[in-house]
Amino acid sequence: MIIYRTELWGCLKIRNDLIGRVVYSKSGRDKGRIMVVIDLVNEQYCMVADGDLRKIEKPKIKNIKHLQLTNMKADSVLECLARGEVPENHVIKNYLSAFKGTGEIEGKEGW
Repeated sequence: MIIYRTELWGCLKIRNDLIGRVVYSKSGRDKGRIMVVIDLVNEQYCMVADGDLRKIEKPKIKNIKHLQLTNMKADSVLECLARGEVPENHVIKNYLSAFKGTGEIEGKEGW
């Protein structure tokens, strides 16, 4: 769960909808790669995995500012995480390969 301060109101909001979200990396060595948010570290960082280069056993810690969020959620990954299980790499990889074919980013054609 991420807590962040909004600029307009100065109040705290809870950001818990990030886990399971499909994201694109905007910077770093993995720029342009599609990943799934696995866990939240704190209000600024999260853990992402793609099932291929970044396995679930060793997810990458990324700054949330360096991620392009999409409107899509990895339902199969969310189900595993909700049950307290660790999703397998092939589940993440298969979901992302199917998602990559749609070419959607933030609900629109983007790639």
